[in-house]
Amino acid sequence: MAAPDRDTAPEGTSVPPAPPAPPAQETTTVTHWHRRSGGAVLLDGFHALKHAVRFGADVEMAVTADRAAALALADELAPDVREALAVLLAEVPYEAYASLVPRPHPTAVAALAVRPFRAGNLERLAHTPRTAPVVVLDQPRNLGNAGAVIRLAAGFGATGVVTTGTLDPWHPTVVRGGAGLHFATAVERLAVGELPGGPVFALDPEGEDIRALELPDDALLAFGSERSGLSSELRARADHLVALPMRPQVSSYNLATSVAMTLYHWSATGGAPGGAPA
Repeated sequence: MAAPDRDTAPEGTSVPPAPPAPPAQETTTVTHWHRRSGGAVLLDGFHALKHAVRFGADVEMAVTADRAAALALADELAPDVREALAVLLAEVPYEAYASLVPRPHPTAVAALAVRPFRAGNLERLAHTPRTAPVVVLDQPRNLGNAGAVIRLAAGFGATGVVTTGTLDPWHPTVVRGGAGLHFATAVERLAVGELPGGPVFALDPEGEDIRALELPDDALLAFGSERSGLSSELRARADHLVALPMRPQVSSYNLATSVAMTLYHWSATGGAPGGAPA
């Protein structure tokens, strides 16, 4: 007796239809995304894309699961970049969009951008005289906190944000936390010995009360890690130790809160952020 043909169904049964092939445009978009994603900056969400476009990022491609909704959001929140987004955004099914990002964003928008040249960022950080401080995060650990600090620094018009240690300040989670505002300031990772020039004001509980000080525009404002504070190397580099006001028995502030308080003090005693769209 011959073996049954495995490519045919037994008599009386039906073969389910093969799933439809994805449209050619969807396949092309996803293929191009994978080809470009290796060294590109992931812009995760509408606001990250909005800020990147607003501050001159070279956005290679952008996708959304709902183009009409994304452009309606641009009409409401960012009319200044609406035309650019209309050119950039390609619509793909939600499943295809979700496959391109680590964690789908509520706005179902994602994009890839070219990372700014390191040489250009280093030149901006080193240029003097500076009109705004550089924020230094000394061996930070929390990706979300680093992103929040970059967002704050951009909002206050800081010259840049420098991290020391192993954390990559261009990690996708940091960029997501920064809402794409990496492109509004200079963001780099450096060793302590490579920090740009300028007086270092390092935040430390044993330092002088910040309310008694005026922070100069060319200052480096240094903040220790969330867990262990300033490294011995950064402490040795500091010109001034500065303390934030804190009631007794409260052990510390969140890193982003400390940066916000310090930048606000700087802006209130001299420098100030310029007006710009949100």
